[in-house]
Amino acid sequence: MAAVKLTKNEQKKQKDALKRYQRYLPTLMLKKQQLQMVIRQVEQKIRDIEAKQKQLRDDLASWIAVFGEDVGIGELVRVKAVDREMGNIAGVDIPVFRKLILDTIPYDLFEKPLWVDKGVVTLKEISSLDAEIEILRQQADLLGEELRITTQRVNLFEKVKIPETKKNIRKIQIYLSDQQTASVVRGKIAKNKIVRVS
Repeated sequence: MAAVKLTKNEQKKQKDALKRYQRYLPTLMLKKQQLQMVIRQVEQKIRDIEAKQKQLRDDLASWIAVFGEDVGIGELVRVKAVDREMGNIAGVDIPVFRKLILDTIPYDLFEKPLWVDKGVVTLKEISSLDAEIEILRQQADLLGEELRITTQRVNLFEKVKIPETKKNIRKIQIYLSDQQTASVVRGKIAKNKIVRVS
């Protein structure tokens, strides 16, 4: 902690700083709560998508099991691009998933079993969900980092800056009060000396 000047100007400066900290702290706390809520929502969305994805995988596996053959369905779909945009939550720029652009490799309908068409559609859905989960995890990471920084700032204001500033103001007030009292005492002593001399 830096030494504080024991002057009226410093007292005003410290009071102004305290007002700023007390005005800014609620905003930080609100941002912290909003980030926590959004992170919980993103994590829940990831769990929901993973459950949906598991169901699709299980359905696809049952189709393959029923027909007892693996026709290399994974080779019939290729990722072309992930379409995403940027969004903003609580001042944090985050990627937002729009869609997954896929290419379907042409295949001979007479050589492949009938269920391959449904399998390709399911595989596209699974791939799209994979891409969405990846973007959601990036969101959670970015929001988590911002939450960490915001929490540090809240703690800095709550536990360091505000108490330190209050302590400085009190210290200055005591010093100025003592100086005023000493001045009054010196004035009375001087007055008494003048009265005695006269």
